[in-house]
Amino acid sequence: MTQRATPVSVPRWVGQLMREIDTLEFGEGFARMTDDTEMFFGTAHVVGAEAVKAFFVTIDEPLHIEHTVLECWDAPDGVLFLRGEAVMAKKTDPDTIVRAPFMHLYRLDDGRIRTLHVTAGPLRTDAVM
Repeated sequence: MTQRATPVSVPRWVGQLMREIDTLEFGEGFARMTDDTEMFFGTAHVVGAEAVKAFFVTIDEPLHIEHTVLECWDAPDGVLFLRGEAVMAKKTDPDTIVRAPFMHLYRLDDGRIRTLHVTAGPLRTDAVM
């Protein structure tokens, strides 16, 4: 039997997770992570909900940022894919706006995020780093 990903509406918790990444005010979205959640963000490997939060604070605190999910697909065995765009600017240079495409791959276990793989870019890193 061929297994396929199916386009779906963006789950409410994903929208909440994106808002929490943008505002760095963590709550319901990040509550789906556990002490064992693993995040792979480019070459970074981060383990545990608190470490994932700290990672996002480190990279996003200097920025005004807004993530928008453009497409979402549900696949068998608790896999969720999403494609989106982040619009960002340094807080010290708000007029230089950068848009970066991103992909997330979630592996879920009973509604909890077991792993999160994030690919972002290409982007003008000189404008936001």
